[in-house]
Amino acid sequence: MTERTNEDKVFWPKEGFTKGDVLDYYDAVASTILPYLKDRPMVLNRHPNGIDGMSFFQKNFVDGPKWVETAVVKHTNKSVRYVLVQDKEILLYVANLGCIELNPFHSRIGSIDKPDYMIFDLDPEKVPFDAVVDAALAVHEILDELGLVNLCKTSGGRGLHIYVPLAGQYTYAQTQQMAKSIAALALAKLPKLFSLERMPAKRQKRVYIDVPRNARGQTIAAPYSLRPRPHAPVSTPLAWKEVKAGLDPLEFNIETLPKRLKKVGDLYKRVLGKGASFEKAIARFEDTGDEPQSQRGRKR
Repeated sequence: MTERTNEDKVFWPKEGFTKGDVLDYYDAVASTILPYLKDRPMVLNRHPNGIDGMSFFQKNFVDGPKWVETAVVKHTNKSVRYVLVQDKEILLYVANLGCIELNPFHSRIGSIDKPDYMIFDLDPEKVPFDAVVDAALAVHEILDELGLVNLCKTSGGRGLHIYVPLAGQYTYAQTQQMAKSIAALALAKLPKLFSLERMPAKRQKRVYIDVPRNARGQTIAAPYSLRPRPHAPVSTPLAWKEVKAGLDPLEFNIETLPKRLKKVGDLYKRVLGKGASFEKAIARFEDTGDEPQSQRGRKR
């Protein structure tokens, strides 16, 4: 059994939540979160002294116990050995290292160059959260029109995440290009709401669609991951009927999430199911005259 150390250490000074509370949370939700972690290289974001202490990212994992599974991923200039969170024991091991949040790859070992989903990370810059809700609903409408299954979750921070299941059918390059085309369509329809500018100074009072989040090696907080932020929020899958004005992402936190799971179950299962079709989406672009720029003129 994984050793649990310093459980009384306070990780959230204002709220009083401890390292032990983090371990208890992941113990309680392990069966739900593990399908979103298994076989995926994990970037460890360690907060050994809580959310107000020094934190650091750890990719290369070479000195852990032998029973903690790892995998080597080749990058352009180097190879990195990442942790694989394959079971509850490894999940609690990385939580005990101070990993409040869990950041897995979008792809799995064995198909490392093909992500299992496309992500629209909606990151607001000085706008109320209701504007983020409006942005999510606008992207949802576009994706529905294109026949692309899509699911929403809170980021656990200021934004919302929308996932499109792909089942490893496309490369990262193809996925990022499709995301870019859809984001451009959203921007064209609602230029006062959206921005594709990466620099915050250039996207004030808009919602940034973080298309580069779909690149190989990028990570994002997993569904049901805690976040190292005030009030101990959780990145929580939502039903689309919940994405409406007045939505408060802080309602989904370390205390409320286990109870919510018992009530509504796992709302994100389809993310790991049958993949959406880019080819059918492109055909719908063409039917509406909104074909992605990158696809025009290609031979069929």
